[in-house]
Order: sequence, then structure tokens, then C-alpha cells
Amino acid sequence: MITYNPKDWFTFIFRFHKADTLRQLAPLIIGISVYCWIVAFLELNVFRLSENSHVKNITAMHTLLSFVISMLLVFRTNTAYDRWWEGRKLWGSLVNNSRNLAIKLNAILGHEEAAHRSFFKKIIPMYASVLSHHLHAETTRLALDEHEHPELKNLDTNRHMPNQVASMMFQRVNRLYEEGKIKGDQLIVLNSELQSFTDIMGACERIKNTPIPFSYSVFLKKFIFFYVMTLPFSFVISLGYIAIPVVAFIFYVLASLELIAEEIEDPFGGDENDLPMIKMASNIKKHVAEILN
Repeated sequence: MITYNPKDWFTFIFRFHKADTLRQLAPLIIGISVYCWIVAFLELNVFRLSENSHVKNITAMHTLLSFVISMLLVFRTNTAYDRWWEGRKLWGSLVNNSRNLAIKLNAILGHEEAAHRSFFKKIIPMYASVLSHHLHAETTRLALDEHEHPELKNLDTNRHMPNQVASMMFQRVNRLYEEGKIKGDQLIVLNSELQSFTDIMGACERIKNTPIPFSYSVFLKKFIFFYVMTLPFSFVISLGYIAIPVVAFIFYVLASLELIAEEIEDPFGGDENDLPMIKMASNIKKHVAEILN
């Protein structure tokens, strides 16, 4: 995720970074500019259309459609940002719940329970790390001491990794209860914390696996395309060849909003504006280690 100072205007204006839509849209902008030049050449030099031509009345259609396309883009960007912000809130909850679980375990387990404390010190941040890889849909690599905790060898990378880690945490808590090291009311408290991990994972999977409806996304792209492709016919008569940069700029603005929405609607990807899950998992590991040390 890109960190920045929102008050630094001039740096943003003249700064081009990897996530800038201008880089992605450059080929299309060039193509639109060439298309607009062809239309301008035909209207001005071949057909020699004048200010009284009926083609100029196409502007009325653009005026009516501009309201519709603005409403569609507002809904599109708001929906995408809601998904991004919900993902951020879920990972914020995961950070807090990991700390809460570590704090409660630190109070319940005495310092003589070094083996159990060491297990939870590794397994709690391990859940965040596994979940981040799971949401990235990449193979998870776990850096744990298998000699100290041989039960971690039972992890099957072909199965749902976060569920396995959550199951291992609950099995250890249940084992502590059976050994009489925690009481029944303490088991209930810890169980609610462990259940919250799975609830967060399910909500993240809902965002990851449920994109914006296909028909809506396709319609918006077609709408923007045909809207921009008809702009030169009316703009050339009144603006001449100046219509070329004007149409290119309008296309850049409209298409950029759609590209930004596409990027942030999946907050768990690998784009620059996506959530820094690896960094948050690293912070969880640091905080849990401080609590259970």
C-alpha cells in the first residue's frame, strides 16, 4: 500500500509511479488520438462540414449521457472502495484479536508453561501469515521450528491452510483444558477469540471470491468506449484539431476511474494500492512475541 502526504499537491501532479493509470492507458490513449485525428481530417478536409451541420447536434446526446455515466462511475468507485475498506477493517480486527488472544493466554498460562507459550507465540502470527498467502492464492511457506513443535509437520499444503492452523490452535487450547491447566470459563473466553479468526477469514474470502457482477462491469466498459468514440464527431466541428487532446483527456479520466475501481475492489491482491497484509502479519508476530515472551 502506498503511503503519502495528502497535503503535498505539487508532488502528486508531477509524479508518475507504477500504479499510475497513465502508464496502463498509454496505448489506448494513442489509439483514441489517432482515431480522433482521422475523424477530424475527414470532417474538415474531405466532407468539409460546417457549424450548421447536423452532426454538431450529437453534443445533446453527450450532455444527456454524461449524467448517466457519472452516476455509474460514482456507484462503481464507491462499491470498490467499500470492499477495500471492509478488507482493511477485517485485517484490523485480526490484528486486535491476535493481541487479545495473546494477552489472555499470557494471563492464563504461567511462566512455567514455556512449551505452550512458545507454541502460541508462533502459531498466532502464523495464522495471519497463512491467511495472507491464502488470500494471495500463492503457496504458503512456513518458517517454523519443526523440531521444537513436531505437530506442525502435519500441515497439508493441499488443504485449506488457515483452517488447519485454526484447528491446531483450538486443539492445543482443548488439550490445556483436559489437562486442567485452564478452567471451563477460560475455555469459553478463548473459544470466542479463536472463533473470531475464522469469522474474519470467511469475510475476507467473501470479498476475494465475489467480484463485481460481470454484466455490470462489461456494460460500463462498453458505455465508456462508445461514449468516447462518438465524441470526435461533434467536438471536431467546434474545436477543430484541438478536439484530439480533449477527447484523449476525457477518455483518460473515465477509463482511469474504471481502472482504479478494478484495482481496489480486490484489496488482497499484489497491486501497490492493495492492503499490506505481509506487513500487518509481521506486526502481529512482533506484538505477540512481546506479550508472550
